Amino acid sequence: MPDVTTEASHPLYVPLAPLTAPRAEEPRRRRRPPVPPARPAEPPAAGSVRPAEPVATRPARPTRSARPARSVRPTDPVAAPSAAPALRLAPGRLRAGVAAGAGAVGLLWGLQARPSARLDVLFASGAHLTGLLAGYGVLVLLLLMARIPAVEHGVGADRLARRHALGGRYVLGLIAAHAVLALCGHAVHTHADLVTAAGDLLSYGAIAAATAGTALLVAVGITSARSVRRRLRHETWRAVHLGALLAAALGFVHQLAGPDIAGGLLTRWLWSLAHAVVAVLLVWYRIVVPVRAALRHDLRVAEVRDEGPGVVSVLIRGRGVDRLRAEPGQFFRWRFLRRGLWATALPFSLSAPVRDDTLRITVKALGDHTRRVRRLRPGTRVLATGPFGALTAHRRTRRKVLLLAGGVGITPLRALFETLPGGPGDVTLLYRASDSSSVVLREELEAIARERRADLHFLLGPSDGSFDPLAPRALRNLVPDLAAHDVYLCGPPAMARAATASLRRAGVPASRIHSEDFDHA
Repeated sequence: MPDVTTEASHPLYVPLAPLTAPRAEEPRRRRRPPVPPARPAEPPAAGSVRPAEPVATRPARPTRSARPARSVRPTDPVAAPSAAPALRLAPGRLRAGVAAGAGAVGLLWGLQARPSARLDVLFASGAHLTGLLAGYGVLVLLLLMARIPAVEHGVGADRLARRHALGGRYVLGLIAAHAVLALCGHAVHTHADLVTAAGDLLSYGAIAAATAGTALLVAVGITSARSVRRRLRHETWRAVHLGALLAAALGFVHQLAGPDIAGGLLTRWLWSLAHAVVAVLLVWYRIVVPVRAALRHDLRVAEVRDEGPGVVSVLIRGRGVDRLRAEPGQFFRWRFLRRGLWATALPFSLSAPVRDDTLRITVKALGDHTRRVRRLRPGTRVLATGPFGALTAHRRTRRKVLLLAGGVGITPLRALFETLPGGPGDVTLLYRASDSSSVVLREELEAIARERRADLHFLLGPSDGSFDPLAPRALRNLVPDLAAHDVYLCGPPAMARAATASLRRAGVPASRIHSEDFDHA
């Protein structure tokens, strides 16, 4: 491997010590000579850097662990059972559909607009347009968060959440513009001051309802700001966010009383139909489908296993789990029906493919809820909504794939590492961790790499060290033809942002960097 120049002496990656777990008895078979463990890198001399040998697995027959419950049985990725392909709405089609709807709303306004140079009419026309667009925008925001499978699988939960947040800002801006234009128009028309005009408008029941709905939306927007949300309990944020549903209902009452919608029977009918469709989708996918799945699959905690300091795997077993059509790389929103957890749906990725009617998640204790997960008892009932997410094999566009994980972000990539089709050398996994104790599912990753003859490298070292193992040159040294790869990326937000920037500088197009930010999922 070529030398890498850094500011301070730091190995590119550190070999992990070989495992010493006892071996269980195996049936007689021809044994291969054992592969000698990698020698640990000697500390470099002062002022020089000599990268350690890569921690790459070699083709070898995997051994069985003496603990059958922890054994790993990687399957051939091509022969692994696969669920029926899920319907997916491409992001471009979603954008086109939203834009077409906005165009239809603009056309509705244009057909009813009355050309005039009078100031009050100009104010009123602007108020009508912004009001119609705001009402349409609220419907789009609710649709994005309805958890429709085709939309979730095609666009990705994190992208939907980001677009929902961005759209919320636009909607609040349109509502503010609508209120100001309507107030100014009424003041000019009645020759009154703004305070008097405001009091006059609030005497109308529909306008008072819209004002209350606007206050609810402003509260939702304030609590959704990142600086505020960090200080709130998730349950509090969720309760405030549910106020958006009441705000939408109050806004609908106001719209039906306005001249743009109430002016024609067909317009009123179409506007009401659009609201009814969105309401049905929300109730169906957020209430009916989860309840039906809970009754059909009867998911319960089967086992909780320690995987390392603060990390556990939870095995969840049920009936007909394959009918959920969960794909490697996807996640569910889990609601564990026990004290302290039942009120919150926690998004966790599957850390292994679905088999034997068993789902598995791997969780690191990062807060109150995740710390309670390690205390779950077998038999605890589980409500699972999903699967969600687009970090799946369908995003793949190249033969060679790089999986880049950080910390507990290894969980969805571990499932992909086992199941992505490919021959020897087609799949590479880079795992960034602060030290060897932070490596999660190490035994399984090494067993999969041996079985598949895939490359596996552990990039160990503090995140604030002088040497960055995710720098563009370091990545190219590990993966020489990096620009020809698809890259699946999952890790803490700061690590994911830095890795994305490095991959772009290393020549990987943004269209081939696939990631999901679970802070927004």
